[in-house]
Amino acid sequence: MRSTLACQTPVRFPIVWLLAILSLSIGACNPAPTSRVDRDVLEVRSRGALDAFTRADPSLRPLLDRSAGYAVFPGVAKGAAGVGAAYGRGEVFEGGKIIGYCDLRQGTVGLQLGGQEYMELIVFETGVALERFKSGAFTFSGNVSAVAVSAGAAATAPFQNGVAVFTATKGGLMFEASVGGQRFTYRRR
Repeated sequence: MRSTLACQTPVRFPIVWLLAILSLSIGACNPAPTSRVDRDVLEVRSRGALDAFTRADPSLRPLLDRSAGYAVFPGVAKGAAGVGAAYGRGEVFEGGKIIGYCDLRQGTVGLQLGGQEYMELIVFETGVALERFKSGAFTFSGNVSAVAVSAGAAATAPFQNGVAVFTATKGGLMFEASVGGQRFTYRRR
């Protein structure tokens, strides 16, 4: 009987604890890398992500050049089992130059299971949208849709409130039918 009870111990407890620890650790993250080496690594990864985005869609480069600015997240890690969380750190560009660091935090609830890593690029069409991002008053609700980067995607990208979002999956598998939102933090360089 003892082994039967042990077998019936719900698996959700370890998952819930894991998600609780993940959400606590996400809350403690700083958008700016703390060491010079970490800043250099983030810069190389961000430039690599920008190169990957523009190779997948060459029409993205003119869009970036005429935008007020953009934020690039070279690696956003996402995991879920009913409740999901994601975190990524990136850089903010204005006039093609790095002006600061940012992080992305996402929480979701719904039918979802798995884990994945993806890149995200947020393009600010106007200076007002970029300033809203830098001020910390910038969030995405569940109704904002991202465009999967592919050839020609930038030409038809829908801007909502002066912002267009592009994503590219790096790896993993995620089944998801959920509701949530993304929150961002910015820190000047």
